[in-house]
Amino acid sequence: MTSVTAHDYAWIRSARLFRYALGVGYTLTLVRGVAPSEVLRVMGADPQGTCVGTDELIEQQDELRDPEDYSDASFIAGAFTVPGDGGDWTLVLHVGEGGMGMQPRFLEALSDGGRAVVHSSNGGKPMHFFHWYEDGELRTTFEWHTTRSGSTPDALNSAMREVGYVLSDDEGETSERVDTKAAAFALAERLTGVRVTEELLQDAEYQLGFVPEEPAEEWTGIVIDITDAHGERLYKEVTREEVEDASARARANVPRPE
Repeated sequence: MTSVTAHDYAWIRSARLFRYALGVGYTLTLVRGVAPSEVLRVMGADPQGTCVGTDELIEQQDELRDPEDYSDASFIAGAFTVPGDGGDWTLVLHVGEGGMGMQPRFLEALSDGGRAVVHSSNGGKPMHFFHWYEDGELRTTFEWHTTRSGSTPDALNSAMREVGYVLSDDEGETSERVDTKAAAFALAERLTGVRVTEELLQDAEYQLGFVPEEPAEEWTGIVIDITDAHGERLYKEVTREEVEDASARARANVPRPE
């Protein structure tokens, strides 16, 4: 395991690529022992050839995007091989459209018998996430580092402290503030041995894949949960059958045109 800390990734705040990525969203995934073409296959990606550098990768994403369709969650992923602990790793980068493109089912399959590490941002709001998968299992995940979950939520606590995270609110009052996004990069390196640099990403030859939008799950009901200005709460669960019956009655009561 490397001795990297958040300070080693201070460059992300001045790098043109990550200023852009943090504004529009990104997902950076590292998978051990699985070739880029196989990673893209598991993701259900349609091969789109190759490109060199992040500028072309972003151009591909921009060409895909329909400026009128804000709900489209399809994206272009770029993957390449990089050395790390235990052999070769595949780095997968997706920039734009709110990031968050790597689905849990992809990560479970890709980490089966190995390891996958992901950090991401949705841009805008923002929300930042970190996920560590081992042998097909989500071991540790967090949005805010003091609130962790997974099968072993505290397994990374020592490494997290070493890279710069402060893990308790009490410590936070007296400790130096740390760039938590830089800390996420450092924690990923601790788990993979892969040092991510701006040059690494800009000079890489990416295998490209178009990942289609996930099909929407069929809904079974809705929940109404409203609290008015006086503190009165209305909570009601309504099944899909009840909604469809009510809609049918409303349509039946609409006057027919003369």
